[in-house]
Amino acid sequence: MYVSTTASSFRVSAYRIGWYGGAQARLVWSSGRIPGRVQPGPRLLPGTRTVRADWRRTLTVDTGGWPEGAYLLRLDADNGRQRHIPLIVRSARGAGRTVLMHAPATWQAYNRWGGYSLYSGPSGAYATRSLAVSFDRPYDSDGAEKFLVYERAAVVLAERLGIPLAYTTGTDVHHDPEVLRGASAVLSLGHDEYWTPQQRQHITRARDTGTNVAFLGANTCFRRVRLERGGTRPESTVVCYKTSVRDDPWYSARPSLATTDFRQEPAPDPESSLTGVLYEGYPTDAPYVVLDADHWVYEGTGVRPGDGFDHLVGVEYDRVTPGAPVPEPLEITAHSPLVCNGRRSHGDSAYYTVPSGAGVFATGTMRWVEGLMAGTPDGGHDHGMDGRTRVFVTRTTENLLRAFAEGPAARRRPAPRPNVREVYKHPAR
Repeated sequence: MYVSTTASSFRVSAYRIGWYGGAQARLVWSSGRIPGRVQPGPRLLPGTRTVRADWRRTLTVDTGGWPEGAYLLRLDADNGRQRHIPLIVRSARGAGRTVLMHAPATWQAYNRWGGYSLYSGPSGAYATRSLAVSFDRPYDSDGAEKFLVYERAAVVLAERLGIPLAYTTGTDVHHDPEVLRGASAVLSLGHDEYWTPQQRQHITRARDTGTNVAFLGANTCFRRVRLERGGTRPESTVVCYKTSVRDDPWYSARPSLATTDFRQEPAPDPESSLTGVLYEGYPTDAPYVVLDADHWVYEGTGVRPGDGFDHLVGVEYDRVTPGAPVPEPLEITAHSPLVCNGRRSHGDSAYYTVPSGAGVFATGTMRWVEGLMAGTPDGGHDHGMDGRTRVFVTRTTENLLRAFAEGPAARRRPAPRPNVREVYKHPAR
């Protein structure tokens, strides 16, 4: 751990996130009093406007004996200040288990510590954004915003169900897909935007050998990134040139690894060929409208065709886009009218299967995991979603996780009923 603080001392507590008889975390380790010190300010690498914190190590924490899983480290300073650090103690093997895949590349893309992210520079201007961001710096805000909003509730639910689980991250899947071998399912959580081509290839291969895949968010697998060495550490830098992709040194030499949206040149490969849906827009706020209420994923929810759940579609959304590559057979299970930037459209949930028997389900909305906390004290970012929405999202997610934990879904659950042409038979739809 690398810590900078004006406090004279601080302590660290490590909590494993899960389900403990109603509690959602368990203390597994705590430090003694650690002397504090102020470390140097951010270092800016001008070529890519990358910010690093070249700090001296403060302490080393031995995680030997900790159960694999998702952890939240809490730092408490003697001056009353507090900070969090998300940590995944990853699983070496996932055979027969549901793999929860956390998204640190996306956490880092939005991280503005030091004034720069992949979205903007200190002035807020897109033109001065970083072209590469480093893991060698703290996260901004409370240190764990993306994990707390888009991932924690899904971990709690999965553990409460008692299904066999394994834990990893997208960056770990990138360089070592072993955890996917023989896995029953893999879950992409609430905001999982930044993928390497290798990560995508490994997830696709797992699908094609029988591993179910669930995308609980939207805007998933949208940006193609590269992991590069930073300082003395391998793969500690996330590179994404986005609209400046022609400046990417790999643009001509290795176009399939040039960093921009997956659907863009120089090597277009829309994410819909994996997710079944295509990211369309931001921002929106709309009800989630059920289309095929008798789909097995909605079993026990009591929904009927046309039932809606306010505010569940947002703030980004996906849809099944006619003309975009999607696997068949594919069934749209929810079809939600919305307006985004003055344009009328729809957000879609979709389910498809492949010859291996694997099933793939995409919610099509970034608020799905937040919906698991709607109407509770933990739902601080619930956008007005209520307890009825929480009950619906929870039961639907339980159905999905239980079915996917049993193995290739096509062997045990009804096949998708192709309906894309029917749903989108009119251009306005």
